[in-house]
Amino acid sequence: MGTGSTTGNLLAVSDLHTALRDNKSRVDAVRPRTPGDWLLVAGDVAELTTDIETTLRTLADRFARVVWAPGNHELWTVGADPVQLRGEKRYRYLVDMCRALGVLTPEDPYPVWEGPGGPLTVAPLFLLYDYSFRTPTASTKEESLAQAEEAGIVCTDEFVLDPEPHPSRDAWCRARVAATEPRLAAVGPSAPLVMVNHFPLVREPTRVLRHPEFAQWCGTELTADWHVRFPTAAVVYGHLHIPRTTWHDGVRFEEVSLGYPREWRRRGVAEDQDPCRLVFPVEAA
Repeated sequence: MGTGSTTGNLLAVSDLHTALRDNKSRVDAVRPRTPGDWLLVAGDVAELTTDIETTLRTLADRFARVVWAPGNHELWTVGADPVQLRGEKRYRYLVDMCRALGVLTPEDPYPVWEGPGGPLTVAPLFLLYDYSFRTPTASTKEESLAQAEEAGIVCTDEFVLDPEPHPSRDAWCRARVAATEPRLAAVGPSAPLVMVNHFPLVREPTRVLRHPEFAQWCGTELTADWHVRFPTAAVVYGHLHIPRTTWHDGVRFEEVSLGYPREWRRRGVAEDQDPCRLVFPVEAA
């Protein structure tokens, strides 16, 4: 994998979920449009480390540069995985795996993309969630979780995403936010940010969820002003499986999920259609 060129595209995709047979075959359609293209992968590649490695290796062999931000599924520790590390140790294992493949992670220096519309600083983030996107009538995390359970909505993370050594997933989220803020603050306006995070940085995109109780597993209010506090050209995220473009305070947000087969088929996506979103250069309206 090279460092890219000044003529490539900045493409993005998330939620490939390649453990699913029909999604695994979709990876063949994830290909560069020019030799200098970069690919931003905003999490949920797969659950098993073997599937994550195979998919990222395939993508790294195709694209000039691949940048990865973890989703919640990569952090799951399930019985079928040959790697039984949990929490922070699992995340660090995945970072080392990516580095061996030449894939950039949230632990690496932010690269600068020099293609059309650049220069842009590409910042992969790992932030998690802290249950602050609570149900409308809940005043505490515990009350919000109880209301979600009563509605029959419980995220699998509660059982298989271990925050070790942090006391909770929300504590891990706060630690990640605190570690990330100074790095973003150091980015100057001459090369504004393209922030890549699995979860949306603002709550607004979750308002359209079919089950609004699920929003509490979708981000944190601690990042609500990042797109205006730091020089930002675009925000890329996934997780919601609702691919679309929205604007918040004049900043473009791109949800780039492929999602589950039943979801992308319902959207009329062809089996051989490239699921990637063009982030830069910006397509003419």
